[in-house]
Order: sequence, then C-alpha cells, then structure tokens
Amino acid sequence: MSEKPPKGMDNIFADGTDNVADFKFGARTVAVFDDMVGRSVPFYAEIQRMCCEMAADFAVPGSRLYDFGCATGTTMLALDPLVPAGVQFVGLDNSAEMLDSCREKLASLDASRALELINTDLNAAPPIDNASVALQILTLQFIRPLNRERVISRIYEGLADNGCLLIVEKILSPSGLLNRQFIKYYYEMKRRHGYSDMEISQKREALENVLVPYHFDENVELLKRVGFSQVEEFFRWYNFCGIIAVK
Repeated sequence: MSEKPPKGMDNIFADGTDNVADFKFGARTVAVFDDMVGRSVPFYAEIQRMCCEMAADFAVPGSRLYDFGCATGTTMLALDPLVPAGVQFVGLDNSAEMLDSCREKLASLDASRALELINTDLNAAPPIDNASVALQILTLQFIRPLNRERVISRIYEGLADNGCLLIVEKILSPSGLLNRQFIKYYYEMKRRHGYSDMEISQKREALENVLVPYHFDENVELLKRVGFSQVEEFFRWYNFCGIIAVK
C-alpha cells in the first residue's frame, strides 16, 4: 500500500530517518506545499504581493504571462484580479501532481481568462512566445546550474521589448562569516514557525543536491550576459532576494 500523503500542515520531515532521500515535488509535497512555503520562505505573502504588483504593471493585453514552476497556482490566482483579462496565463511545472493541484485552485479564475498549464522539464528551457511577463519564483535555484543560462536566454528571447522577468531566489553570501550568520538567522525563523531542529536538518539534507543557490552577483551577471538592460534587486532578507530584470 502506498504511503498516504500528509494533509495541510507540513510534517514531511517530522519523523527521523537515517536515509534522507532527495527532495521531490511529488504527492506528499503537493499536499502540504502552501503551508511549507508560507513557513519556510521569509515574508512569503509580501513577496507574492510585490511580484503581483510589478507583474500587473508590465502585463500587456494580447500577450502572455509565464509562471515557471507555478506549483499550486498561488501566484496566478493572486494575479487574476490585477491583470487584464486579455493577458493569457501559462503555468509550467515539472510536477504533474503540482499541476493537478494548480488546476483545482485556478478553477475560480475569471471565466474570460485564457489559461494553459504545461507539464514540462524546466531544465529543458521550454520555449516562450509573445510574453510581457515571466516569473521564476523560487524556481531557478532548482534548475541545474549547467542549464540556467540557456533557460534565461530562452526567456529573454521570448519576452517583448520592455517585458520583465521576476526572480525570487535563495542566495549565498560571498563572505563565509556572513553566509553562516544568515543561515543561522534563517533556521531561527523556521524554528519560530514551528519546525523542529530535526525537521530543519533533514530538509537541509534532502535539498543538498536539489537546490543549488548562486551568489547574488552571479544571478545579476547571468541576467546581464543574456541581454537584460535593467536589473534591480527589489527584495532582500538575509539569504533570500528578489530581482526584476527588464528587456
């Protein structure tokens, strides 16, 4: 019998194990994902609000808005009342289970909103076309470093002039001292949000080969190298940042 996924609250790593598997966006994660990101990402609600505010200003009727790693559809749901109905939403995700949850959540979208959900390998740099906005919210960090420039280049090519890419990432500090401090503060935040030391440790181990953060400057250099003319940090909390890049 398959293991029944947890419901609602994230307790995936609550039981100790000597063999922690790599983190996966399967049914167990999907069932608790909204709680997981809300408790694991600092100021998650405010980050979402900021991304939606900026995306709404750049979204152009007759164009597409792409959400790479759309997960359960939280961002597109929040964007729906802010973005003109003439903008098509395209959600892409590696996980079919995530897209099932996303489809259910987005059933309440404005009936006039064109919506497409695509199950695809984000490492393969899926093509985009006629885009005014692209979102990579906590997604680029899960794309293998070898593929990141190709992925960002494909997004740049598919954006219209003055289109924007919004990225939210976990990042590294070039200072070993500060990097350790920032991680300490991050884990203290997770404890405040109810995670035990064992949960924090086991999730860190599960993500070790899956989530590969860059330094902030590496992300900026990557964006400028593929052609973005304006790159600006819009959010920073210790080892998390938000970046807007305009074509």
